[in-house]
Amino acid sequence: MSQAETVPRAPRRLWSLGLLRSEIGTTFRRWRTLALLAVLAGVPVLVGVAVKIETGSRGPGGGDGGPAFIAQVTNNGLFLVFTSLAVTLPFFLPMAIGVIAGDAIAGEANAGTLRYLLVAPAGRPRLLLAKYATSMAFCLVGTLVVALSALATGAALFPLGKVTLLSGTSISFGEGLLRALAIAGVVALSLLGVAALGLFVSTLTNSGIAAMATTVGLLITVQILDTIPQLHAIQPYLFSHYWLSFADLLRDPVYWDQLQKNLGLQALYAVVFGSAAWARFTTRDITA
Repeated sequence: MSQAETVPRAPRRLWSLGLLRSEIGTTFRRWRTLALLAVLAGVPVLVGVAVKIETGSRGPGGGDGGPAFIAQVTNNGLFLVFTSLAVTLPFFLPMAIGVIAGDAIAGEANAGTLRYLLVAPAGRPRLLLAKYATSMAFCLVGTLVVALSALATGAALFPLGKVTLLSGTSISFGEGLLRALAIAGVVALSLLGVAALGLFVSTLTNSGIAAMATTVGLLITVQILDTIPQLHAIQPYLFSHYWLSFADLLRDPVYWDQLQKNLGLQALYAVVFGSAAWARFTTRDITA
């Protein structure tokens, strides 16, 4: 009987919770993580200042292009939240998730701490789950950092008030905040596929830098494939295809079709690459 099998179930569960808390604490104390969050917080500030300057140079109603709701920013600062999420979702947020998830296992192996983390009763499956849960936590925190920074910047630079939805319906500012919170939640869930992909790549190598670079490279490749018209047949199966469907939460009534497809696709990627990561990690010869 192994050491892990002799440990009672309740203590093992407490160990798992302690491992998760330790992983989350360690990840969010790293300078690299703080730098990524600082970059994410800075993007809405840059977008807000750019819109403010552009509006000043063109006058009211100036500006075109970009997301369908970017023209509303000057009328209501809350729309800076939606605009900033639309700007960061295609690259900045996924890149940050790719760095965190890609370094999850490979970084420990490179630092020589992976064998220490696998001391019973933690075990490989629990460690892998803790690493993925930490990546999911970063998805949520990173998205909220963008949203809160955008809300603060929008309130400082633009007026706040009733929100006019894309369908033309007006709702109260409070309901607009609730929709902004729901959108942030959808954006965070939209990154679960990238997190699972990064975790799988991280189990394939002992180099954290190689895992991060590969994950980010795959992310860029998928985004390029999603823009090529000749590949329209496979595009609905790319994890980034429905990312901007969160804009449908700004309609009345809400369009649920693409939102459901997006969340279903992220769940599929999480299951497929999460299973692949488990299969690889549980059979891998750990030497570091």
